[in-house]
Amino acid sequence: MAQCAGFCYGVKRAVETTKKIKLENASKKVWVLGELIHNSHVIKELEELGIMTVDSLPEKENGICIVRSHGMAPQKIKEISDKGFEVVDLTCLDVKKVQQKAIQLAQEGFLVLILGKPEHPEVVAINANARMYSENVYVIPDLDTLKNLEEKIKSHKRVGVVIQTTQRLEFLEDVVNYLIPISNELKIFNTICKSTSMRQQEAKELAKNSDLMIVVGSKQSANTTHLAEILTGITKTIHIETQTDLAEYKELIEKANNIGITAGASTPENIIKNVIKEIEKI
Repeated sequence: MAQCAGFCYGVKRAVETTKKIKLENASKKVWVLGELIHNSHVIKELEELGIMTVDSLPEKENGICIVRSHGMAPQKIKEISDKGFEVVDLTCLDVKKVQQKAIQLAQEGFLVLILGKPEHPEVVAINANARMYSENVYVIPDLDTLKNLEEKIKSHKRVGVVIQTTQRLEFLEDVVNYLIPISNELKIFNTICKSTSMRQQEAKELAKNSDLMIVVGSKQSANTTHLAEILTGITKTIHIETQTDLAEYKELIEKANNIGITAGASTPENIIKNVIKEIEKI
């Protein structure tokens, strides 16, 4: 079992603080705009406590609105506040750092490249923050997108890079290697969070000595899917959400001599324990 598995401090902070806010404001409605973290079991638990996860806030309501761990566009936060909601910002501190670095690059006149998935809420918020100061901001999900910007990069004297906190280090390395020959001035901030780096590195080492790796966590979680992608290149790997998914892989588990287990940053401890119990039964 990997030691760096399950809730990272940013996720733990967001979940525990949200629960505490509801406990201390029992008479107020508490809303989260978008999923607080990418785990359906945690979202269900919050709903049972009366904490509502919504895609948009109702017009004729009020109460407390939680800004989730992935962050939010500043314009959106102002809009929510102007509607009369009390805003509590639970953006992960590591995500805040990426936003600040992207803003810094935009203010200093760099062409800003944000490495990550365009639709991911963290990247959406980073992009929105940087675009308040410059129009030369681009989200780069893959090398093909970067190659399409080559002429623009060559014509711009200063290029700056930040990366989604849950991305793979290999992606950052590939982008930097591509940019070095075509950039006049290149400024890179490795904003992959320490928790993600440690989790990926430990899982790699575990995979080298395992003939089966089990990655536990939501299929919607970026850091969990990246873990599975990395480990697939090392050994046989399966990605499950809960212990019930293990039935599908019973034969594979029975044949394995050494099984390694890791989990994403938004996977609750009880789900990890249930997976281990189920594997022991098999």
